[in-house]
Amino acid sequence: MPGHTKTVGVLTQFLSGQNYPLPPAGSSRIRRNLSSALDPERLQVAAVCYRLRRGKPEFLLVRTRIGHWTFPKGGVDGDATPADAAAREAYEEAGVKGSVEHLPFTCYRHRKPGNPRSRRFVATVHAHLCEVKQLVRPLEDYRTPTWFRADKAKRRLEKCRSSEFAAEIVSVIDQAARLIRRL
Repeated sequence: MPGHTKTVGVLTQFLSGQNYPLPPAGSSRIRRNLSSALDPERLQVAAVCYRLRRGKPEFLLVRTRIGHWTFPKGGVDGDATPADAAAREAYEEAGVKGSVEHLPFTCYRHRKPGNPRSRRFVATVHAHLCEVKQLVRPLEDYRTPTWFRADKAKRRLEKCRSSEFAAEIVSVIDQAARLIRRL
């Protein structure tokens, strides 16, 4: 929740200007991450990145490989905390340097690639609020991080999702906006 201790670890490295050490291409960590990407037991986190413009929140969304809009998200892979994983994902996918709340403020379900009728491809994603302090070039160039007002972000997130999953991810924007107003 807002006001809790902010994440340290990789986020401190980002804010201090240190480079986050990435594993070399073809390393066992890369192979492990790719092979575990569809593991339903792997803890999934998202960074709900925001900034205030004229007193109103704007949200930073990124594109998936197939062009859908989403929050920077991924699995907890050897990170000190889930919040550190959210900070890492925000940095890798969107080039975000900022403050990530230690505790998630909500969860939503995300359907992973695979058989759309299979329940085992549905992951619960723990959403962490992330106040963006600075943007740098993302490590994943195809992501095209883009700022949206809350109403437009919700429309982008609804596209290409079933009504059930769209309603959940749209509610993340509403909950985040309420929390941000209280800060």
